[in-house]
Amino acid sequence: MKGFLLDENLPSHLQFKPQLPVFPFSKVGPHPSDAKIWNFAQQHELAIVSKDADFSDRIILQSPPPWVIHLRFGNLRRKEYHALLARLWPQVEELLKSHKLVNAYSDRLEGIR
Repeated sequence: MKGFLLDENLPSHLQFKPQLPVFPFSKVGPHPSDAKIWNFAQQHELAIVSKDADFSDRIILQSPPPWVIHLRFGNLRRKEYHALLARLWPQVEELLKSHKLVNAYSDRLEGIR
């Protein structure tokens, strides 16, 4: 894996430093379809970070790349969002070494192989 592709509905500037580069969906093009996002992430060996269940449903039937991080918590204030991701992110990165899907809840992580 070479980085993370953040969904367009997520803040693209994180207030913590992941180990790998982070790219906004705008890198794919203006208003990209899910298929374009998937193909871009696959070509560049990126993990898709999204609240969209379509990507987590799709990865169940396929093998990486791409990988998927499904954020499964409700809307948060920006400060709370960044604090939660900063707390969970080291574990997310560790799980992605052996899992193709990581479901991130506010109180736990779930890895799917």
